[in-house]
Amino acid sequence: MNTLSRPDLDPVTFEVLKNSFITSVDQMAEQMLRTCYSFVIYNRDFSNGLHDAQGNCVAQGNSDIAVHVGTLHYTCKDVIRAFEGDMYPGDVYAINDPYAGGTHFSDVRLIRPIFDEETLIGFSQSNGHWSDLGGSVPGSFNVTAHEMFGEAVRITPIRLFRKGKFCADVANMIAANTRDPASIIGDIHSQAQATQVAERELQRLVGKYGRDQVIQGMEEVQDYVERAVRQRISDLPDGTWEAVDYIDRDPGAGEGMIPIHIKMTIKGDEIIYDFEGSHPTISSIYNSAHGATFSAVVAGMKTFFPDLPLNSGFYRMVEIKAPKNSVVSAEWPVAVTGFLMPFEKIMNAIFEMWSQIMPERAIACAFNLEYLLAGGNDLRKPEKPIYMFYEWLPGGWGGRNGKDGSDVTTACFGTGLMSQPSEGNERVNPTRADEFQIKQDSPGPGKWRGGAGVIKASTLLEADNTVMSYICDRERAVVWGVEGGLPSMPHGLMVEHAETGEQNWLGSVFSNYKIKSGDRFTRPTAGGGGYGDPMERDPERVRHDVIDEYVSVERAKIDYGVVIKVNDADMLDYEIDVEATGKARAHIRENRKAWARMDPEEVSRLYRNGEINEMDAVRQYAVILDWGSGEVMPKSTQQFRESFERRSVAHWS
Repeated sequence: MNTLSRPDLDPVTFEVLKNSFITSVDQMAEQMLRTCYSFVIYNRDFSNGLHDAQGNCVAQGNSDIAVHVGTLHYTCKDVIRAFEGDMYPGDVYAINDPYAGGTHFSDVRLIRPIFDEETLIGFSQSNGHWSDLGGSVPGSFNVTAHEMFGEAVRITPIRLFRKGKFCADVANMIAANTRDPASIIGDIHSQAQATQVAERELQRLVGKYGRDQVIQGMEEVQDYVERAVRQRISDLPDGTWEAVDYIDRDPGAGEGMIPIHIKMTIKGDEIIYDFEGSHPTISSIYNSAHGATFSAVVAGMKTFFPDLPLNSGFYRMVEIKAPKNSVVSAEWPVAVTGFLMPFEKIMNAIFEMWSQIMPERAIACAFNLEYLLAGGNDLRKPEKPIYMFYEWLPGGWGGRNGKDGSDVTTACFGTGLMSQPSEGNERVNPTRADEFQIKQDSPGPGKWRGGAGVIKASTLLEADNTVMSYICDRERAVVWGVEGGLPSMPHGLMVEHAETGEQNWLGSVFSNYKIKSGDRFTRPTAGGGGYGDPMERDPERVRHDVIDEYVSVERAKIDYGVVIKVNDADMLDYEIDVEATGKARAHIRENRKAWARMDPEEVSRLYRNGEINEMDAVRQYAVILDWGSGEVMPKSTQQFRESFERRSVAHWS
């Protein structure tokens, strides 16, 4: 229960300090955007934080990406443990250790102690995703790695600046173990300067209000958030809710999806998230250490409290129970660079549970973030021969109670990320974007449809010795709908080889795949899952989706039972056939439960014969296939059908 004392600062000073702390972190972001070297960081794959003298998070910025929420205080405290009693003004420390509460090795945090005269009053922290940190493949995402030794350089707390002097030997040693050392050194200085921005702002506040008032303010803003969250939780009914979501596979253990099970209990003004029943660690990088799991819980829960500022006060009433050596609590040296895959499953499971508690904010499953990485020799630039292509795409969020999902939006994992401009990638990498547009029919059908995903195709230009990795999921654990809504579509990547014209479906998980100049690679991102029975969607909304090319005429009939006449496509003259629509919807209502239970082998035959596509397989028949060969994935199908029955079929009238 809440035993916090009431604030001592007057309300005006409190509000000024609270917002000043947040603004100082936002100014750190502006500094990084204008001085960073990496294209990845420029596209906002970073976050910043201000901490008190104990390492507790006082403020994060308004645009910090969701994945770093709830992890910065862990790494700050680890630095304090390493250097306590040996800190000086002008020091800057670095850490990227996921086993010490970080996310993955690519997220490198620079932390600066802030002093008023000789008194330590706080810390500023800048976290940027470096596009390469060594390891066995360009981009440091080797999906086949079992242990961290094949992933990247692990940086336990080290000093990069001592009393303001740059420790060039240490920085150069780290940079020399990467494929882009010049950018690494540049980003170190950019992040170090960002931490200095917050130092300057905090010292300015001390000069204006006094040290004691500022320290008191840092404490009270955390207490304020804690009180607010505890009050809101205590207003909710006590109870227990459960959800399960899946990672597609364990590459070393055969077919079958990997469950992440969460039981959430509200008791008074506290919440327990229990992951008992989640799968043990798997033989790839798709494992999460404890800090990243905590971050996923906080990020998912924070979505339902959007008006509150974020700091360590938000964390105090949250308890995580995660079995050791599970996919959500991996320990050294288990590979964890792909933690974002369990991360998003945790977030979406939490969305589902909180949607039951706050139905007015209910939301279906969002698409899964994907990373495409390629590296080799850039033949255009002999002065900088090694290039690093690192790209992510937007997609669709789930349909909501009373509103369609957000179209072409960055993933829930990384809210705050920018959608990378193709022109920027073309400038720094030997690639050309041939197609980049909304993927028609990608939104999961529902009374309120999911948001739309995209499709992008690119060609490799003047390059040599290039290998590609794809870090993705939801090829089998397809983005799901709720309250009767339907899934979206499977993720995956296709390569067309210039020399042979051969097309290879590579799916959503591979590393170190060789490509040559002229090869073309194409991948879509899923839309969000549908919310509510698609038979209850207003036909007029479906017609407008057809006009706007979110939905095709064919799938309007298949998914929504809405028959549309095309009078003049050029003039956008589309008409609903009311009588045919009534018959189509009656036919779907009569048969859809039987379709969802059809023999999977029969569905496989229809798919291999070209009579149905992957959208039909998951939306009508709830069957998971190898989307290249058409072979049935029996265990994955069983798991997917259990989800489909619970989230969709059970809500059909």
